[in-house]
Amino acid sequence: MTTPLKRMALYAALAAGAFVSVFPYLLVVLTALKTRRQLSTTEPWLPGLPPTTANLAEILGGDFPRFLANTVVMTVLLTLGQLVFTTFAAYAFARLRFRGRDVLFWLYVATMMVPSAVTVIPLFLIMRELEAVNTWYGLLAPYILGTPYGIFLMRQFFKSLPGGLEEAARIDGAGPLTVLFRILLPLCRPAIGTLAIITVISSWNSFLWPLIITSGDETKVVTVAISALKVGIGVDRGLMMAGGLIALAPMVAIFIFFQKYIVRSVVLTGLK
Repeated sequence: MTTPLKRMALYAALAAGAFVSVFPYLLVVLTALKTRRQLSTTEPWLPGLPPTTANLAEILGGDFPRFLANTVVMTVLLTLGQLVFTTFAAYAFARLRFRGRDVLFWLYVATMMVPSAVTVIPLFLIMRELEAVNTWYGLLAPYILGTPYGIFLMRQFFKSLPGGLEEAARIDGAGPLTVLFRILLPLCRPAIGTLAIITVISSWNSFLWPLIITSGDETKVVTVAISALKVGIGVDRGLMMAGGLIALAPMVAIFIFFQKYIVRSVVLTGLK
């Protein structure tokens, strides 16, 4: 096969892959802009003519903006908590010396092998005993102090930094916190950006734990709100897709504005 034909075949394969990836999101947009009549009279992959914003107006006219605000608050708090506590824990595991450090670290990382569905019931029982069901504390507490993956990622990045930088700072009289904040953290921006992006996406899309721990509108998030958009025994697909479109918009905006850092995060998480 000649080079032009190979290039055409490559572009065709990439275009097909891109179409398969984008098609579900296209269906969300098309369905959200259809009336109930158009949903039953047109094919799912065809636009409804004329398009309508009635579904978006209906869902935004209710409590959905409040649920969206709850999701923003949850995502911001979880991301800040992850960055702060994960950084401290990773620094301790990577740079500080204490008895049982490596054993404790690998035992903690081993919890990644436990499916999250297994820990949901024990977590709920703990929160019930603490009277934290349907509260912000119960929603945030299990994940705001860091995750095994985040600590593992930051620890590996800390260990990849030259040890001479820290030794030189200690010779000059710097303590552990000074070394962390003034020497190591400025060098960890790629890892911090990666952790922030991963945490924002996972927090925004979180469903199982918010579904179980929350039952009122005060702490309900968009994923739970979208799942509750049902009419009788059926599902109002137009409203659900309108809610999905609104929930999807911030993630698309983040990708557009931070795509360079997202690509860098993918590369970073693939490196040892």
